[in-house]
Amino acid sequence: MTTKTLARPKRNRMIAGVCAGLAERWGWKPNTVRLLFVLSCLLPGPQFILYIALWLIMPDRDY
Repeated sequence: MTTKTLARPKRNRMIAGVCAGLAERWGWKPNTVRLLFVLSCLLPGPQFILYIALWLIMPDRDY
């Protein structure tokens, strides 16, 4: 079952599932989102804080 809601999946997660959840929401591959996140961390900005905030805000998906 595919969904367009923003939630962290139980499968295919590496740390918290934020990148996997964003990838499913946008229809991208999880590794693409992970790579973009790592590359964005090379730039100045609040990327790490945003990741933690999404980790706390995004619900776990049970299926």
